[in-house]
Amino acid sequence: MTRTLLFACDLSEENRSAYARAIRLAHENGLRLDIIHVLDPHLPKLALRDLEQAVVEEMQSLMTDIREDYALPAPPCLTQTVAGAPYAEIIREAHERDADMIVLGAHRKRGQPDLVAGTTLARVLRGAPCPVLSVSHLATQDWNDILVPIDFSLTCRHTLRETLKRFPDARLTLLHAWDLPGERELGSDSDYARWRDRQVERLRMQLENEIERLMAELDAVPELELELEQGDPLDVLMGRLRQQPPDLLALGCRGQKGRQSQLTEQLLSEPHCDIMVCRAW
Repeated sequence: MTRTLLFACDLSEENRSAYARAIRLAHENGLRLDIIHVLDPHLPKLALRDLEQAVVEEMQSLMTDIREDYALPAPPCLTQTVAGAPYAEIIREAHERDADMIVLGAHRKRGQPDLVAGTTLARVLRGAPCPVLSVSHLATQDWNDILVPIDFSLTCRHTLRETLKRFPDARLTLLHAWDLPGERELGSDSDYARWRDRQVERLRMQLENEIERLMAELDAVPELELELEQGDPLDVLMGRLRQQPPDLLALGCRGQKGRQSQLTEQLLSEPHCDIMVCRAW
């Protein structure tokens, strides 16, 4: 069965980079590129029929322009429109096509995380059956350096496995944020400092063992570097992205409210790089 990459096209100028990345990914990975545009189902039937043909022609014309601009070969392709709520139709189409990945453009309201939660992008991330790629950078930028925040969760294990499988030639930095009780009160005490250092080293060994078990399942393994940094996970990750942004951030989405939602919304509103979000399992 042909593997499929699903690209949701909204015909905006901001969507152009995502379109180019989708074409490149489909060609490089031997995938069929399915391009969809979601129409308003409440339009009059006659207007909807005429609009449908015009949108398909526009998407095909845009693809030709982008391929010429980026010098990209044409992958096997299917272009069509659907009608309905955009996020629901994208998720439904991903299920029906058994999509390998969904590609979307980045959130347009930069620096406004409170506006992210109800967007099509955020809703697709919560309900997608496959990894979702949010593109904000040019498709000419190679994904050589990939950052993966890690912990001991099932979500993290699945995200790391997906990243190792999809990008065997990249350099992966695995970032773990840690914190220990008593640091504020006892941080200057020498006995506490020795205990803390032993705990951090034990944590490193646990993480390395987890990573080795995952790598044993794969044939090709990229270059890996494990970094442990003290602090709140959101603060550690955002600080790293601002100071040393990778080419791609691979992140797990637990699909729940709370801290994880805050992290995802902050990242989508302030995209320092392209972001791949994987489901929890």
